[in-house]
Amino acid sequence: MTPRPFRFAVGFSAAGSRAEWRDKARQAEDLGYDVIQVPDHLGMTAPFPTLVTMAEATDRVHVGTMVLNAGFYRPALLARDVASVDQLTDGRFEFGLGAGPDFAKPEFEAAGLPFPSGRQRIDYLRDTIGEIRTLFANGHQPPVRRRIPLLVAGRGDRLVRLAAEHADTVALAGVPVGTDIDSEQAGTVALARRVEFVRAAAGERFSEIELGLMAQAVHVQGHGDSDLSLPRMFNPGLSDAQLRYLPGVLHGSARSIADTLRHYREAYSVTHYAVPETHMTALAKVIEELR
Repeated sequence: MTPRPFRFAVGFSAAGSRAEWRDKARQAEDLGYDVIQVPDHLGMTAPFPTLVTMAEATDRVHVGTMVLNAGFYRPALLARDVASVDQLTDGRFEFGLGAGPDFAKPEFEAAGLPFPSGRQRIDYLRDTIGEIRTLFANGHQPPVRRRIPLLVAGRGDRLVRLAAEHADTVALAGVPVGTDIDSEQAGTVALARRVEFVRAAAGERFSEIELGLMAQAVHVQGHGDSDLSLPRMFNPGLSDAQLRYLPGVLHGSARSIADTLRHYREAYSVTHYAVPETHMTALAKVIEELR
């Protein structure tokens, strides 16, 4: 059986002008990335017009959201925007959707929206996915002429289970580990355990899922300093040494990191990697080794 190809995504969160957004998009495409992603937060550029702008500046790369906050939208209105962006990007749109993190509460308040519990937000995400798919299957306008790929990102059990049941791409936003993690082997064991959780939740559709891992830090030896600020934010109880044991913290030579990703694909079916802009050029050196 031919292994699923690797796909690499880079996330951009800010730019000062239309020209800068276009330049970033072209750079990502030139570096070999497959997808350009933008977040969905108040105080940042609105995702949909930004994605259309970047798609117009590129030829091959897909554009997507990592991830839209489902609680900000009514399903029918979101379906209209998703269908429109897919049309305006010539079918290069990838629909990333999430439940909304706990730290988004001030954004809900600023938008005049109630902030539901975590369980309620996940239930709303599930309902939103179902309603949008029903709309797309029943003569939606503007028309949807293909299955727009759905990515759901998450970390907790309930959200990852929902992703496994409904998404085309399950993006693991980190892998839960204990505060006693003491080796890279322990991190790999945690990744294997998480993949088995996804497999059990997905059932027969597991082979159809693209499984992803957010690369929160990438340090290629000989190229800049190690930046652990993002994994530290998500794992405040771990030391810097422990952070380097996490599966989403990639470090070593470009060749050794590439070998690690090949192992993750062969052993755990992980083929989709998303990286923040700050690590874009580092991961690009690994992409060169894999292609």
